Amino acid sequence: MENVLLGIYCERTGPGLLAEPLNALTNGAFLIAAGAAWALARRSGGMSAGLRLLLALAASVGIGSGLWHTLATPWAMILDVVPIALFLVWTLWLYARTVLRQSLPLALASMAAFLGISAYAQGFEEILNGSLAYAPALIALLGLGAYHARQATAGRYALLLAAGAYAIALVFRVLDPEVCSTFPIGTHFLWHSFTGLAAYLAMRSLILSRGATIAARGSDPSIAPDGRSVYRAA
Repeated sequence: MENVLLGIYCERTGPGLLAEPLNALTNGAFLIAAGAAWALARRSGGMSAGLRLLLALAASVGIGSGLWHTLATPWAMILDVVPIALFLVWTLWLYARTVLRQSLPLALASMAAFLGISAYAQGFEEILNGSLAYAPALIALLGLGAYHARQATAGRYALLLAAGAYAIALVFRVLDPEVCSTFPIGTHFLWHSFTGLAAYLAMRSLILSRGATIAARGSDPSIAPDGRSVYRAA
């Protein structure tokens, strides 16, 4: 099993903590994204329990993936995959509940559909070098980004930019095993860099949307003082 794990990325050609220096270091992009989003939330007054959890998940993606790219063990792979899945689901959940204002049953159905499609896509590992499972997240970002650009006033294009960064990241993830012979360090480190950027932009969209709602309370009597009518899940 460990020999199989060692051959997944161009950069890793053998065991050792420092066998993937770029792949390991670029996980700092998620920590930077979490820190920048935290600072933005503090400035905008858009912090909430839901956003705190999202920031923690963003940081856990960087930590888990960093462990995976240094240790390359089966349990470290779990720490890499699970935080990513949780971050994606929680991001979509917050958007569904706080921006789209979906009812609880509809939001749950949306998450179930997303997870089901993602799980189904994961069965086609031969397509796009195992990256097809990430395609549903890109489709969701594109759809929500288009909606956000038309409807929102705060951070209008942030989600579309996040989708663009995520699409570029997927290209580099797919290319990594294809370029090993000509580019030994591979392109997986660019997958980390651009997904970190996409994560920040997605969090920025949520934070600015929430901050705009909070700022509007004084002029919109339909929004309750505690914000629950709009931010029930956050």
